[in-house]
Amino acid sequence: MKQSDWKKWFFWFTFAVAAIVVYKTIDSVYAIFMEIGNLLELLMPFILAIIIAYMLYIPAKGIEETFCRSKIKLLQKHARGLSVFAIYFIICIILFIIINFIIPAISNSITDLANNLPNYYISAIDFLEKVPEDSLIHKLNLASIVKNLEEINLTEEMIHWFSFENINQYLKGIMGATGIIFDAFVTLIVSIYLLLERSDIKNFIKNFSQAVFNKKSNETLAKYYNRTNKIFYSFVTSQIIDAFIVGIITAIAMSLMKVKYAILLGFLIGLFNIIPYFGAIVAVLISVIITIFTGGFAQAIWLAIVVIILQQVDANIINPKILGTSLELSPILIIFSVTIGGAYFGVLGMFLGVPVMALIKILIGDFVESRNRIN
Repeated sequence: MKQSDWKKWFFWFTFAVAAIVVYKTIDSVYAIFMEIGNLLELLMPFILAIIIAYMLYIPAKGIEETFCRSKIKLLQKHARGLSVFAIYFIICIILFIIINFIIPAISNSITDLANNLPNYYISAIDFLEKVPEDSLIHKLNLASIVKNLEEINLTEEMIHWFSFENINQYLKGIMGATGIIFDAFVTLIVSIYLLLERSDIKNFIKNFSQAVFNKKSNETLAKYYNRTNKIFYSFVTSQIIDAFIVGIITAIAMSLMKVKYAILLGFLIGLFNIIPYFGAIVAVLISVIITIFTGGFAQAIWLAIVVIILQQVDANIINPKILGTSLELSPILIIFSVTIGGAYFGVLGMFLGVPVMALIKILIGDFVESRNRIN
């Protein structure tokens, strides 16, 4: 057989094999996704450990540097191990405070709110039925909308889901599952080892990158890695810390104003504050509506004024101090990123949409700059 015939047959044989592989892959796409899902479920403790270690890296590093500058030799010699122990000890204290003080207070507020919902419902109906017929409220037919809520027994539902006793039962049920306990243990141990061996891991990644990529590509990857890391870490940590501070300040301000459910509403505003723009607006609206029924219009208006002032103080003073550097995104891009992220990835997408958009803006800006420089 001629060499050209061999090449011809080899080409068609390779083509046939490739077609069969593609067909079997498409035919088994569901099974492939199932296997990928099973693999991700198996690796979830390690993924969570990486996320935890990533979030704790900067504070652990700061504590380690403090121990290294200490005049006590024991602290200097075991700075890394003691820094990891210290950061987890602090986390345990925070969790203890949350579980024993904050959660019970929030749970009691939710239970009390649920118990008083029938009274608030009657008050709302009375108010809506007394409004003039030519008013906007009457035209929107809000009275009938509120009456339809009567079909939903919100009181029993809220008490059932949010009572402190049930929350304890949920936690006990979760902790009673052997698989969950094992995954949590693996996550904890792996995150500790990642923090302890972070220098070796960074050196390995650096050496591997230098071995695989050329010098120019390696420098480009290192540049974008550092910028991406700075954007995500700064944004995520600053938003969480900022939400915690805003929640505490708001709860204190509401308590001084004698607002009912001050701790619950402060926690709600702090939690929603994680989501840029939309979160603060939604939380304030919910707080104002609840306060209208629990304290009247005057208190609700004062609440709105105080919370808006606190939001401005946070946006212009507290948040920039925590974040350090601005992401330099216009409000239009922030709203766009939050909307798209929420539409496709839910609450997590709304939270991470802003740093992703900041990274995309950097990449596009660098591309445009390089093309203009060439032209």
